[in-house]
Amino acid sequence: MSFVCLLVKIPPFFRLLRLLGLSLLTVLLPVAVLAKPADWLAEINALTRDDASHPPAAHGIVFVGSSSIRMWDTLALDFPGLPVIRRGFGGSELADSTFYLERLVLAYRPDTVVLYAGENDINAGKAPEAVAADFRDFIAKLHAALPDTRVLYIAMKPSPSRWAKHEKFEQGNALIAAACAADPQLIFVNVWPAMLGADGQPRPELFREDKLHMKPAGYAIWVRLLNPLLKP
Repeated sequence: MSFVCLLVKIPPFFRLLRLLGLSLLTVLLPVAVLAKPADWLAEINALTRDDASHPPAAHGIVFVGSSSIRMWDTLALDFPGLPVIRRGFGGSELADSTFYLERLVLAYRPDTVVLYAGENDINAGKAPEAVAADFRDFIAKLHAALPDTRVLYIAMKPSPSRWAKHEKFEQGNALIAAACAADPQLIFVNVWPAMLGADGQPRPELFREDKLHMKPAGYAIWVRLLNPLLKP
């Protein structure tokens, strides 16, 4: 029995894919498929489940963003007398908060929004310039509906587990700080000086064992910095 070996000429495009270790499917997938805001839908539904029967008062202070907001269990206790609303969902990126802005922010018609997002973005490989662009998109969408609402942006924190990328975080923070400096309704809250030790490294006592999420001591710093900005 003999076998015939057929030599098929592979087009240059496919040879390039093979050299790069890519599949045709990866190349042809649209970016929209890779970004899945729908992944957060169950968590968004849980956050807003009681809004119809027990709606928060309008003109409050909405805290929105990623896990540092979601895990801030003492938020109401930390700001007694202030109408705070916690709407963080863990693992989210800044664009996710923009996607769900209507449900998580606009629905409450807040006078002030406190935003913490962007850290997950840079950790996932997004460029600081892209994070700053996402921040501008968030502001544009917010102010299109609520032009008088203030925004306090908490700087992407110096997490020990992500310290290898600290230069990227600093670049992103600098770009967002510049955007805030150009608009009197935006305030950049720089948490870095208080969260770094004398050696210029993150203070380990502020973080949990995962070296990413904060202990109460870390939140205490944020409270101290935010309080003068939130009180009437």
